[in-house]
Amino acid sequence: MKIFFLFLLILALPGSEFVHEKQTAAKMPERVFGKEEMAAPSVDMTKKDGWHLVWNDEFHDEKSFIKWNPQNWPSEKNGEWQYYLPENIDVRDDLLVISSRKESYKGRSYTSGAVTTESKFEFTYGKIEIRAKLPKGRGIFPAFWLVNSDEDWLPEIDIMENIGQAPNELYYVVHWKDEAGKQKRDYTKITEDIDFSEDFHLYGLIWEPGRIIWTLDGRNVFETDKFSPDSPLFLYINTAIGGNWPGPPDPQDDFPKELLIDYVRVYQQGGIGQ
Repeated sequence: MKIFFLFLLILALPGSEFVHEKQTAAKMPERVFGKEEMAAPSVDMTKKDGWHLVWNDEFHDEKSFIKWNPQNWPSEKNGEWQYYLPENIDVRDDLLVISSRKESYKGRSYTSGAVTTESKFEFTYGKIEIRAKLPKGRGIFPAFWLVNSDEDWLPEIDIMENIGQAPNELYYVVHWKDEAGKQKRDYTKITEDIDFSEDFHLYGLIWEPGRIIWTLDGRNVFETDKFSPDSPLFLYINTAIGGNWPGPPDPQDDFPKELLIDYVRVYQQGGIGQ
């Protein structure tokens, strides 16, 4: 059942789709984005090693969509090929499903999906967990982001980026501007003996004053103290297709490709964040 529904790194490095251009979420019927109360989370996940659950989506039914904004626009960055459509977003078998399809739409050869929590849930500091199974294939670019509501979208934290032709590699990035307005970044790439398209994995981030830690399946894999945003950010989940960094998709590949999200959870500690 269908309900509805980034400046990447220059010179072939991971980066932001959002710099310099802010997009508007699609206008959807009130019945989808109403103010219905969501079911309270179960007790066993409301507290975790001193962290208190402040926001979550388990994607148990279509009411999940009241927490998200679908995107409806053609990506203009990095030469990407997709048009984001609300129709490419679904909830199925307790999963958020973002489908990428080989189909023509308004001059684009592919469509895909993206959702954000802009204006619905924005926060400063916390622990983010996203349990997901990634799509695989040349030119397929799934990512989880934290971005700013300001017009230039900076600062930005990339919780996870992956290029589908390298299903065992993950990229972690933080972007910001220095006092002179120059764009800066710190990042790393990890390579694992894992194909992230074959099973679900837990992609995590610990965002603290002065420090950011990226985690994978509960273990720390990258840390930086070069910059940590101190203003509210919102969640952004998407799959891009093609472009200067991932390259073109394989025209012989099977579509659709699916990014599967089991849950998204945000925790905070007492006295830190908002």
